[in-house]
Amino acid sequence: MRRFLATLLATAVLVVASACSGDSKPAAKDEKPSTSAKPTTTTEPPKVAAPLTGVLVPPATVARAAVSVKVDNTDAGRPQAGLDRADVVYEERVEGGVSRMIAVFHSQDAELVGPIRSVRTSDGPIVGPLGGVFTFSDGTPAVVRGLGSVPVKAVYEMLGAAPFTYPPGRNRPLKTFAKTARLREEATKQTPPPALFSFRGSGEALAAATPAAKASFAFGQRSSVVFDFDAASGRWLRTSNGKVHTLTDGARLGFTNVIIQTVAYRSVGYRDSSGTMVDEAVSVGSGEAVLLSGGAQLKLRWSKSSPTAVTQFTDAAGAPVKLAPGTTWVGLVPTGSAITVA
Repeated sequence: MRRFLATLLATAVLVVASACSGDSKPAAKDEKPSTSAKPTTTTEPPKVAAPLTGVLVPPATVARAAVSVKVDNTDAGRPQAGLDRADVVYEERVEGGVSRMIAVFHSQDAELVGPIRSVRTSDGPIVGPLGGVFTFSDGTPAVVRGLGSVPVKAVYEMLGAAPFTYPPGRNRPLKTFAKTARLREEATKQTPPPALFSFRGSGEALAAATPAAKASFAFGQRSSVVFDFDAASGRWLRTSNGKVHTLTDGARLGFTNVIIQTVAYRSVGYRDSSGTMVDEAVSVGSGEAVLLSGGAQLKLRWSKSSPTAVTQFTDAAGAPVKLAPGTTWVGLVPTGSAITVA
């Protein structure tokens, strides 16, 4: 009897062990086997070099139009807004020994730029190669009509155009400002500007340059300029008429590259609203220039074959000069002006 009970118990244990040792019960016919979710990834397109700065930006940014804005630069007009967001800033003498600027926005935008002032005949050859939008406040009828031959979309306040704003605390004629992204919407087509400069690669030095830390010159008796190199930021910081040049947000105006381009000026035969004869920069032709970049200076030659051609900057051997990637200031300084670089 004891042997029978032992045999029966052993058989029961084997049955239970056999039932427990198998895999999970097979899935029902309607039950689908579980699958682990595959992770999803989004690949952003590689960045490309912006044509006006050489800095890497998204392709969509490169594809859009440039916006050029005429900006006041008198003592009364400062502090200006938005100049630190411009890729390139041009400066020209207008009349009475004062200067104005044309700020070109492409890789970045400014929430506010201004004060926006009137057009001059010097402006066409500056904005002509850029295309896109050229914004100003007003101008004499003959000068405005002359922009008809310049391949830009002129957007100006005198037309009653919408993209302008008027911040409190400013009075005419220094009251007109705008948002660059809104101005870009006025472009006839979104065509990017051409490259204006060549840029150095990482670690590439400015060939044949000599050290420089300070430059001073003047557009006229009412517009003197000093640039000091700041090694910490790699920028040339500006002083205007003996005062540190700051913007509305308190930032000091400065640029990665500075080009002092000497040009002749001539009278255009009409006076501004103050009765002063208006000057015109002769920027088509050729002449001398000085590049300040990365704590160094280099003498250049400039040449421009037509109002819509890009100005070429070359070294003593005739090779294109390479700038440091970043922002650039180009000053159309009168020929014969004393330029000191040390």
